[in-house]
Amino acid sequence: MTTSVEPVPGEQPGQSQLSLGTPAARQLATTTKSVPQMQGISSRWLLRVLPWVQVSAGTYRVNRRLSYTVGDGRVEFISTGAEVRVIPPELGELPLLRGFEDSAVLEALADGFVQRQYAAGDTLVQAGSPADQVFLIAHGKLNKTGPGKYGDETVLGVLADGDYFGERVPLEPDGTWPFTVTAVTRCTVLALPLQAFQELADRSESLRDHVAGFASRPQPAQNKRGEADISVASGHIGEPLIPGTFVDYELSPREYELSVAQTVLRVHTRVADLYNDPMNQVEQQLRLTIEALRERQEHEIVNNSEFGLLHNADLGQRLHTRSGPPTPDDLDELLSRRRKTQYLLAHPRTIAAFGRECSSRGLYPKNIEVLGSAVRSWRGVPLLPCNKIPVSESGTSSILAMRTGEDNEGVVGLHQTGIPDEYQPSLNVRFMGISEQAVSSYLVSAYFSAAILVPDALGVLEDVEIGRV
Repeated sequence: MTTSVEPVPGEQPGQSQLSLGTPAARQLATTTKSVPQMQGISSRWLLRVLPWVQVSAGTYRVNRRLSYTVGDGRVEFISTGAEVRVIPPELGELPLLRGFEDSAVLEALADGFVQRQYAAGDTLVQAGSPADQVFLIAHGKLNKTGPGKYGDETVLGVLADGDYFGERVPLEPDGTWPFTVTAVTRCTVLALPLQAFQELADRSESLRDHVAGFASRPQPAQNKRGEADISVASGHIGEPLIPGTFVDYELSPREYELSVAQTVLRVHTRVADLYNDPMNQVEQQLRLTIEALRERQEHEIVNNSEFGLLHNADLGQRLHTRSGPPTPDDLDELLSRRRKTQYLLAHPRTIAAFGRECSSRGLYPKNIEVLGSAVRSWRGVPLLPCNKIPVSESGTSSILAMRTGEDNEGVVGLHQTGIPDEYQPSLNVRFMGISEQAVSSYLVSAYFSAAILVPDALGVLEDVEIGRV
């Protein structure tokens, strides 16, 4: 009987082994191990740059000056195949119909809208032509242009899904369009002819009374932000009558309750007792669980429908790109909407798309240092990556611009420190006991929320195309 000996790596055939081989030697060596690694950990810039406010009672109330906001919402639609119809109660977002609650009349108005399709480059209305329709934009992007100061054409705004124009046509039946509206992309719009509106008003006393009341209702004094005006006299001489004033507040300010992200961590007692050298098993399980909770926390602050930044940005602070991709012009427009923009946040793919647009123009934004790391910037404002900002299937995303801190009337994070069994600020780990299967359970909870103190603290550049060639 012959015994075969496995050759030692590096040994020539026929050569006898002169020393202990490394495979056998490794049996006596101590292996150096890393802690468990996790690919799902991101930079979480949003959590790092947000100032966190202590919310001792679990609720944060945002008191603001009284604002008069009339018809500044967006209209929503329902679609059946290729047919699009406006949801009748959504017509209340038009200034003229705000507060009108006759459902039968709203239903009839919705039926009066005619669906139209426009290709890119088509003109919907021409400046100077009779204004005889109300337009609702169901899908697509349009440019609103008009004559500039020196006779040249200038872009007055960009309209997109849910926007509208011509809402004052029923009040000014002999008016003309002061601007031109041109389709940038293929568009689907709903148009209500003035004649159809007038015919319905002739049959509906409630609609006639509402329109008459709207036309005669005095406009309350307000500043350009829509806040109740504060009367101040200046530049006067002599002894004129100084106006009296007061600052009015919202009677129903918004309150933010702390949200929670939770999970139950389970560790078998045998594992916790026997396998803790060189690393504590419970600590490593907790570390990775907390990382996952913090990732979810940032996701909720961006996307939560109740307090998330994308859903709670003021409609007046939502912009659209002029051509599709995120250009330097679009970011300049976004920055111009607020004082002291401190941070821009975008998905990494969006940042790459912006970099391509800059390169095509021969622009090379500088890097600046934020919390010890070099990041790209625009106009001195850091452009931070945030992979929690969603990218749609069609390759569109958003860019956030924000001012932060209570002193700046900006965006703040909300949490409560000092909670029982606190493991990290506003995060606790509570032992829940041991089951009959000898499994230990720990409840891991993170409490948080976010608040936008004034509308211009946060702006969103929407429907940014990041895959255009």
